[in-house]
Amino acid sequence: MLGWFRALMPREDRFFDLFAQHSHIVVQAAEALQSLLAGGDVEKLAREIMALEDQADVITHQVLEAVHKSFITPFDRGDIKDLIQSLDDAIDMMRKTVKTVLLYEQKSFEPLMQEMGDSIVTAARLVDEAIPLLNRVGVHASRLQAIAEDVTRVEGRSDQLHDQGMKELFLKYGHSEPMTFMIGRELYSQLEKVVDRFEDVADEISGIVIENV
Repeated sequence: MLGWFRALMPREDRFFDLFAQHSHIVVQAAEALQSLLAGGDVEKLAREIMALEDQADVITHQVLEAVHKSFITPFDRGDIKDLIQSLDDAIDMMRKTVKTVLLYEQKSFEPLMQEMGDSIVTAARLVDEAIPLLNRVGVHASRLQAIAEDVTRVEGRSDQLHDQGMKELFLKYGHSEPMTFMIGRELYSQLEKVVDRFEDVADEISGIVIENV
């Protein structure tokens, strides 16, 4: 009877499938944002990011639903919720960023904003590498912790780019074009928050390793 009941419940490994799908979507969105900042078609890439964010929301809902229905979960239910939510927060922040770009009709971006776009892609790809390793967290503990540390370093570099970019923006536009400065400041802030969200994902991964090894 117990075996029959468990057969009706979501598979434990389905969580990893959903995590992987979500992280792949996040990478696609990060790459689209990178292309947008590098001078790509703003309207087209913004629509792409928004569509990807919608897909990510669906997967997040599926994970949260599976948490409630699953007889067994691969690790703590709270950790599963926090991991998928932190992943979703990263792509949500990308959507907010492109909405700001569209609102203020921005077509070109500062070089350091473009570098921050590169950092976002680097962080997204690191997280995408880490997610499937969680399926055997004990075996991959060292690599998972190394990835988390790499993401933290990317975030630290992004902080530097943000601060340097803000200073250059102020010197260039602070007095002569205050509106341009204000828009640039908002974009720098949002790009930095995207990278911060990836650090949150890395922290969740690190916590899962610590609790399960």
